Amino acid sequence: MTDIQTGFSKSYAEARQKFLNAANAAGLTIDSNIHPLKGRDGEELAMDVVLDGAPDAKQLLVISSACHGVEGYCGSGVQIHALQNTAWRAAAKANGVAVLYIHALNPHGFSHVRRVTHENVDINRNFQDFSKPLPTNEAYQEIHALLLPEVWPPDAANAAATAQYIAERSMKVFQAAVTKGQHDFPDGLFFGGQAPTWSNLTLRQVLQKYGQRCQKMAWIDLHTGLGPSGVGERIFACADDAAAYTRAKAWWGQGITSIYDGSSSSAFLTGLMWMSAYQECPQAEYTGIAMEYGTQTQNQVIGALRGDHWLHLHPEAPEALKKQIKQDLMDAFYVDTDAWRTQIVDQAMDAMHQAVTGLNS
Repeated sequence: MTDIQTGFSKSYAEARQKFLNAANAAGLTIDSNIHPLKGRDGEELAMDVVLDGAPDAKQLLVISSACHGVEGYCGSGVQIHALQNTAWRAAAKANGVAVLYIHALNPHGFSHVRRVTHENVDINRNFQDFSKPLPTNEAYQEIHALLLPEVWPPDAANAAATAQYIAERSMKVFQAAVTKGQHDFPDGLFFGGQAPTWSNLTLRQVLQKYGQRCQKMAWIDLHTGLGPSGVGERIFACADDAAAYTRAKAWWGQGITSIYDGSSSSAFLTGLMWMSAYQECPQAEYTGIAMEYGTQTQNQVIGALRGDHWLHLHPEAPEALKKQIKQDLMDAFYVDTDAWRTQIVDQAMDAMHQAVTGLNS
């Protein structure tokens, strides 16, 4: 195996073991939050947390993976590489920055090769105030049935209707309708849930435990599936706050994008996970980005997600079709080449060093 491959894995169980081994080799304590269900192969699932630095450090950098389960094949590799990188660890310490690694925010999706949780929920649409009326996505309501046809692959009529919608409205409008998030169809795509998920509640406990003593907090949440292959888009991951946006640009460059001004490849979203930083660690000045690595075209990615949701509703599907749908989903969120993996790690380490410099400025 080449060096770049060693941090990446072919299964959740392998990724978790590599992460635990890297933490042990670095002499760090592991805090495992055990998931109530088992993995695809009967393995234990957990949101594993490792703090590299002083518990009372004034500056804290959070690096998280697998918010969207299958995207953990990328994010986990970055985290393992970082734990094994002595120069990086020394740089963080020299700047007085503690680094909190949260491995597998959604371990169930990671293990079962799904983007969503065992509740079929997209975590990054789930951080809503559930005591209030939930947002309505009327555009999704219009196409829900179109997205989940009776047969897979879609028949000619469904393919034509989907193509017509995109031709008349545009791919950008289609993407926004699908990905914005919705709370009305529990079996649908990008379902934000009707209550907090296990991942939501567990992450809040982690932030309460590790994030309430710092004065400054940075967060890099690792994602895949949007944009040109191998390119890490740095998406502003804070509230719509001008001061935080200015700070993020100073740390990570003027090329940073935002869902608030339409510059990001992501649609405008609500119920975002990182809003929990404000709620659980209100004492900290918070600055964050989602590192979003491209893989395939948007049409291919949405198609792979549709297939996976169809399969979830049709467990009786033939084995060959099941295998193809899962491979399509993997390909949509992880590019299995050394060139792509190298791009991923290089850009992540660059952003992490920039975060440390920013926290210390």
